Amino acid sequence: MKRLLPALAFALTCVPLAQAGAQPAAAQGMSAERLQRVDNLLAQSIAQQQYLGAVVLIMRKGRVVDYKAFGHRDLARSEPLQRDAIFRIYSMTKTITAAAIVMMMEEGKLLLDDPVSKYIPEFADLRVFAGGTRQAPALHAPAGPVTIRQLLTHTPGFASFGDRSLAVNGIFDAADLGESPDLASFAQRLARLPLAHEPGAEFHYDGTATVLAGRIVEIVSGQRFDAFLQERLFAPLKMADTGFTVPQAKRHRIVAMTTTDANGKLSALPGKIAPDGEQLNPYLSGAGGLYSTASDYARFAQMLLNGGHLDGAQILGRKSVELMMSNHLTHLDPPVNEFSKGEGFGLGGYVVLDVARRGRLGSVGQFGWSGAASTYYTIDPKEQLVALLMMQHLPQGLPGDPPKLSVKFYNLVYQSLID
Repeated sequence: MKRLLPALAFALTCVPLAQAGAQPAAAQGMSAERLQRVDNLLAQSIAQQQYLGAVVLIMRKGRVVDYKAFGHRDLARSEPLQRDAIFRIYSMTKTITAAAIVMMMEEGKLLLDDPVSKYIPEFADLRVFAGGTRQAPALHAPAGPVTIRQLLTHTPGFASFGDRSLAVNGIFDAADLGESPDLASFAQRLARLPLAHEPGAEFHYDGTATVLAGRIVEIVSGQRFDAFLQERLFAPLKMADTGFTVPQAKRHRIVAMTTTDANGKLSALPGKIAPDGEQLNPYLSGAGGLYSTASDYARFAQMLLNGGHLDGAQILGRKSVELMMSNHLTHLDPPVNEFSKGEGFGLGGYVVLDVARRGRLGSVGQFGWSGAASTYYTIDPKEQLVALLMMQHLPQGLPGDPPKLSVKFYNLVYQSLID
């Protein structure tokens, strides 16, 4: 990683982003006229009722250049969306969990290539599925153990991907991991299940492994996962609106979850969803359990861009951040993730390897991820850039689903760079 920012470059020192206005774009090497294209994209999509609302936050060289809210918070469209709106960020939680693991590594409490069984002994008895049926599976010992690094890079082999009619996946699904009351129970149930492939042999994106990483943080830190994150990450970074639950006094700021019905119209999400502000899973999910705001997550992202520090709080070391943002799939052929031939995967997010093959504007070394309900972030060390787009929409895989805005959004962010 190059050109990491010094702490003093962050213009909002000790001030929540929500209290600060955007700096003149030209002073940060961005065109205000071209940035307007970002705002136009979001305003047009909301006017066409593709999405209910959105918050955009773009930072360059440590300063905010665009920070706006569009549309409404509620389906009745009676409340304009505010910049301090609270979102379910789902898989953007994964990067935070990865940072927690790396913090433990920095304290000498674990190594990335430690076997999970060193901390949870039940994982010493893992087996790999080799055929048979759900009732009578054929199993063999793995060639090597599942490691902590594999948990963060989606390569351990847990049977959480692919055709659910397959016997190994049926065994996995029958365990009802999602109903585990806490992380300890989740880990115990998971340790009894066969792997779908050898540890480290394939990349398959899923939350199971990252949930288990949260349990390892609990074990090595001696704290509950939520308490650890609050004390070691959220409080030092002044992320006052981030957590696994939302206090009653703040729940009026939570954005309504929408989807698109069979007629292509925005509607409430059918089926089971946690009540607004309540814990999203029975356990503390480091894979997708957090609520946050655009400004809170921007502080976390800026900390990473700075090389691990922000406003006097040293969360990680510079070399640790470099490790997080490096491709950890180099042992695979090809060394990319399942979503793009131009991206590898670091600890908790994608890493851009080939801009042209990826087919969108960006930089080699760019890092980021997204959440299932249309939340997105990217960190670009080369361009000293952080960009977030926060919405709250779960697509249903129907013909009437609105177009995803992430690629257009990032293209418009990058085309606004003039320096």
